[in-house]
Amino acid sequence: MNIDEWQDLKFGVIIHWGPYSQWGVFESWTLCQEPDPWCARPAQWADDPAGYQKAYEMLPDTFDAPAFDPGSWAASCAAAGMKYAVFTTKHHDGFAMYDTALSEYKVTNTPLGRDVTREVFDAFRARGVSAGVYFSKPDWHSDDYWIRDRPHPDRFANYSPAEEPARWQRFKDFTHGQIRELLSGYGPVDILWLDGGWVREPREDLDMPALATEARSLQPQILVVDREVHGPQEAYRTPEQTLPDEVQPFPWESCITLGPMWYTAGPDETYKSVTEIVHLLCRVTVRGGNLLLGLGPDHTGAIPDAVHQRLAGIGAWLDVHGGAIYGTRPIAPFERDGLLFTAKDRDVYAIGLLAAEQDLPTEISFHWPGEKPERVDLLGVDDAVAWRWQASLDTHGSQMISVTMPKALIEHAYVLALRY
Repeated sequence: MNIDEWQDLKFGVIIHWGPYSQWGVFESWTLCQEPDPWCARPAQWADDPAGYQKAYEMLPDTFDAPAFDPGSWAASCAAAGMKYAVFTTKHHDGFAMYDTALSEYKVTNTPLGRDVTREVFDAFRARGVSAGVYFSKPDWHSDDYWIRDRPHPDRFANYSPAEEPARWQRFKDFTHGQIRELLSGYGPVDILWLDGGWVREPREDLDMPALATEARSLQPQILVVDREVHGPQEAYRTPEQTLPDEVQPFPWESCITLGPMWYTAGPDETYKSVTEIVHLLCRVTVRGGNLLLGLGPDHTGAIPDAVHQRLAGIGAWLDVHGGAIYGTRPIAPFERDGLLFTAKDRDVYAIGLLAAEQDLPTEISFHWPGEKPERVDLLGVDDAVAWRWQASLDTHGSQMISVTMPKALIEHAYVLALRY
């Protein structure tokens, strides 16, 4: 797809999952000895990073996931209105969630014994959801990235690629080879979402121009995202767990988790509410971005009922109000008078966010710098809406639109459509 088509999609899902889910630890990061809280090891290994790494790398031996059902994942995500799915084919720990021929550290060598990536992509495509490959550029399992008999105190390769060019060339060939497998043997892939932005030139040069060129030759429609590396291979930017305060001059996507982690760590997980996610999606949309919602199954392969329920609630809202989200672009005044503004074709949408269990206001008034619309609709209400137009009420030439709101049951956010 091209970047305009991607911007039209607005809402996607990123799914993290792997053997680490058996312990409920942060994916990969507990292998790293940096001082960040997400790198903290469980207490019994707090002072034994080597022992922890050995135990962690044995987790595939018990990874069976009896409830793995990608069809149910895809059905819920599609019903939620998600238009593209990015799946973690390999995280920083180097474990391949697909049947790579270049490593034995892979999901088909576990008790689960299934090519998870293939099944996930097939299930999502069957629901009309585009497939995207998440792939980590570093690989902490590879002896050509983290050499086993040398300390590895941080996320970087624990040797100098310039001083050991043959070793680095092996790692580069391995990385290109795994990406080649994913883009040549797993059907249509619309996004190559490369993580690990610290792997970049000049120190850790993977020859991104050549990698991106090959990716586009294998999948001509693909968007290559070299995240956090602002340059020609970054199709769009990917702020994590946050969103910009205003409209950005470039394509972007906020990747934000539904719960506290990128996957379901345990039965007591807490999640953002449907209202919170709808508000987040609206704010992202009117600032010109996409929302990539992070979620994942638990160690059994099941997505919890609480997640399915939230996805259903988001989808129910989008079924009525999706016209104000999909295919839209920001329009001035963007955010004003408590409303968020976006547009598609000749229609303008004014979105009002509602707190949980808040009723519709009886009247809405807002300044509007554009021309007088032909009519004003309230999405989800069939009856005509009464409204008034007052011209030139301020020095900036804005007019005032006042809408008498009907009694209607609308949750999370309402949308006024200015029709021209």
